[in-house]
Amino acid sequence: MASEEELFASVDALLNEEPQLPPPAERARLREAAGVTQARLATALKTTTQSVKNWENGRSEPKSPRLDAYQRLLSGWAAKYPAAGVGSAAAPVPRAASSEPAPSKAETADAPQDSAVAAAVPARHAVRPTVPSRHPAARKAAQPAVDPRFPHGPLAVLDGDGSAYGTDGLVLDCPATTVPELVEWTLRESGLGGAKLNRYGKDSDPLIVLTASAAVRLGLPERLEGHEQRRSLRLPEDHSVVKQVSKAKWQLTQRGFGPWARIYRKAQGRERQCVQLAILSWDALDERSWPGVSEMEPTDVARVLGIYATRVITPRGSTAVSGLELMTALRPPTKAVRDEETGNWVSGHNAGSLGTEPMDPAPPEATPEHPVVVNSGWTGGFLNEEAYQWVRSVDTLSDEECTLPFVVGLDLNTAFLAAAARLVVGLSAPDHFHAPKFNPKIPGSWLADLSRIELDPRLPSPFTPDGSRPTGPAWYQTHTLAYAQELGHDVHPVEAYLRRETGAYLDPWHDRLKNAYVDTLADLGVTKDLSDTEFLAAMEHHKEVDPAMAAVLSAIKATVKGGVGKLRERPQGKSYKEGETWPALSRPTWRPDIRAAVISKARVNMHRKLNNMAKMTGLYPLAVLSDCVVYPSPGDSPLDFLPYAASGKPQPGAFRLGPTPGLAKLEGVQSMLWAVDLMEQGLNPARHIKGGDAVLDEGE
Repeated sequence: MASEEELFASVDALLNEEPQLPPPAERARLREAAGVTQARLATALKTTTQSVKNWENGRSEPKSPRLDAYQRLLSGWAAKYPAAGVGSAAAPVPRAASSEPAPSKAETADAPQDSAVAAAVPARHAVRPTVPSRHPAARKAAQPAVDPRFPHGPLAVLDGDGSAYGTDGLVLDCPATTVPELVEWTLRESGLGGAKLNRYGKDSDPLIVLTASAAVRLGLPERLEGHEQRRSLRLPEDHSVVKQVSKAKWQLTQRGFGPWARIYRKAQGRERQCVQLAILSWDALDERSWPGVSEMEPTDVARVLGIYATRVITPRGSTAVSGLELMTALRPPTKAVRDEETGNWVSGHNAGSLGTEPMDPAPPEATPEHPVVVNSGWTGGFLNEEAYQWVRSVDTLSDEECTLPFVVGLDLNTAFLAAAARLVVGLSAPDHFHAPKFNPKIPGSWLADLSRIELDPRLPSPFTPDGSRPTGPAWYQTHTLAYAQELGHDVHPVEAYLRRETGAYLDPWHDRLKNAYVDTLADLGVTKDLSDTEFLAAMEHHKEVDPAMAAVLSAIKATVKGGVGKLRERPQGKSYKEGETWPALSRPTWRPDIRAAVISKARVNMHRKLNNMAKMTGLYPLAVLSDCVVYPSPGDSPLDFLPYAASGKPQPGAFRLGPTPGLAKLEGVQSMLWAVDLMEQGLNPARHIKGGDAVLDEGE
């Protein structure tokens, strides 16, 4: 005879079974009896019409929590509309008991009231919550703009059970078991995608993020392994999934099937046929740019990427790739123009963009391995506009500075983004000039001798990345020479490569990323209206407020640095030989001169603040690494040495605290002091500090 424990175990097993739905034909009958269309039912259950069709013809079954909501709805309809020959008091469709508590009055009040169908669906089951109630601002920010062509947002995270988690708590049922089926479902049924960011641009292709279990379900390996970095690996051409894609007449880009795979067919008219895949277990989301995201639940991954897609762009690869793609999305290379001879609309150049064809740089703007340099035998030197890596000489320290008990690090918020604001760059090919008259309004590269300029040794030189005094003629970007002129020195270039067509190419890129950065900080409790004391307190704990939003903030910052770095992406791979081209050179956005302009302006901005600080407070920095500066201080807070007016307001021109790009925040000095030690050993800190500014050299 069975024991009590065995009986209870059997009963518990029955209780834990998923609800049993009526047969597919009965589901359709009940819906039709209620006078509800498939589209209306799909809206109430926050799914697609095709999913409802699949449920009613037996092709697929809903997953929880939608399964519970659908079961409750069918039970209600079964009581109202019993089958022929069954009394009105017929029992409802069986429903498994649930250990979850009944919905509260507040939850019930949140249920939709404008539909008889929606009223029958409990609010707590209609949408799986992804944002805790203690973060209302973040939840509101996560909602993307509604586009009738893309009702379900820009992306979804697919899990191994076929649940595709979208933005704002949406869960879709994806029946695909192969990659080609997934691509077809995404384009035909998912309702995913993003509207173009510029009237002349293109819509964003839908992004499907695969969890490890989803990858395995589709026939992909859970992880990519190899001797090289995993993000550079690809599936071999003879892999079964690659063959499936090819057999279904889909194509892969030259990057192949890697962590970020693009699968496409040639566009039919205006309709694009392209899906972007990102595989979490293949390290698609770099931990440095997306801290902790790859380990989050699918709903939270969808939330993080959805907010990023809404505020920045639907990810197309690493944050560096996305930063570069954002430039093109906001400044499309072409637009429709009318042909005066035929009257037809044709593709024409979009003024203010970089066009469709790559452009060779001037020899001093290129890298030593570039074909322009190797093939011409150029030996005239190169532009060296890089971020600061400077340590002050011990000989210049005063006794008073040595006795101060603290050092405080100030890190400028997205300094390179601030430098991109209203930055005039060249849009046309460079022209060569001899003995030109310097004009600070013309972007380009100038050969000049600044070694005779005498500056305070307690400050880094504004003309070199290591802060040392120039030793002879060198190539400088326009902003560097303009600053020498601003400091009161005559500038007489010997030679120059200048561009006649100019424009503020990065302005929309700056504006979008600035708004994204400021809005995301505000979601974390760091707003513009805070006092300096409140600002420092908010910054100290902002990452703990909401880890998901903190990850979005990190990704936005990485997008700025990575996007700037990608403008001069260098060759990768051991097989590369000097003088050969590499893939990045085929892009119109391979523009080392624009990268140099951003970094030159950022370094000049930093020196200007350093100089003003010295004039206002008599304080001089101990070291500068990129956008972070370390000062000796009588206290452990920047409030102990920053200049304030008698009214209590910060003095303009020097360092100021605040969430806006270009303003400063308190930075822990532990890693900065380590960087100082590395620089004293002759090492590059950016190569040794995780998440450092190496991306400004090569991108990702």
